[in-house]
Amino acid sequence: MKIVSIFILFTLLMSCSTAPRIDNSFSSRSQSERIKFIVIHYTFGDLNRSLETLTKNEVSSHYLLTDTDKPFFYKLVDDSRQANHAGLSSWKIYNQLNASSIGIEIVNQGFIDTSEGRAWYPYPQAQIDQLILLLKKLVVRYSIKPENILGHNEIAPQRKQDPGPLFPWKRLVDAGLVPWPDPNRVAELLPQYQTQIPDIFWFQKKLAQRGYAVPQSGQLDEETRNVLVVFQSRYRQSLFDGNPDAETAAILDTLTNPLTTPAIAP
Repeated sequence: MKIVSIFILFTLLMSCSTAPRIDNSFSSRSQSERIKFIVIHYTFGDLNRSLETLTKNEVSSHYLLTDTDKPFFYKLVDDSRQANHAGLSSWKIYNQLNASSIGIEIVNQGFIDTSEGRAWYPYPQAQIDQLILLLKKLVVRYSIKPENILGHNEIAPQRKQDPGPLFPWKRLVDAGLVPWPDPNRVAELLPQYQTQIPDIFWFQKKLAQRGYAVPQSGQLDEETRNVLVVFQSRYRQSLFDGNPDAETAAILDTLTNPLTTPAIAP
């Protein structure tokens, strides 16, 4: 018995001698949450296919919102861990957003191409109600800025279209979650841009200022059109053709002009 006790004491002493000595009495002022963004996706498939994809393949997300009669979330990856949902991505000074974001996949078929053009699938109100509840919880928990709740297409405009032009961003605005251009300011600016539309470089500069990765060539190339489509499919869902028109200029100027503050519902 005495030998056993000596052995236990020896083991404890050895473990103490090999553990690092850490003093937690100071804390650095310069720090922040790892999670800075929330990225919203559609799954482009039904629930069974979505679960299969997100649990058995290389792609993943933190949450999957079902399309059942009473929608609910599957939590597939803990918030503290990285999910592989964003892929090659960028927003403002950040790249590879997997490392700094939470991914939310919504079960939605995306779109179908028909003889009359592309038809997009809507999002049921019950789904968005659940999404808003989760977003509010995550925003508070991780101090996420309103402008950092984004669509997948916004961080990867050359290769992604989700959550698509029927995603109800205005519902998130009304819930106080994301910014929106002040319609009065847009109306005020519109006449001057109807008189003269800015050149392409102006649009490229403003889009980059907003956060999009866009060429700065002064040319209306395919990459720039793709970014304009993404911007319009969020802020002007009635027309998202990628043309740099007067209304798009007024909306973009309202969002990026430092003298104005994008409207956020209380």
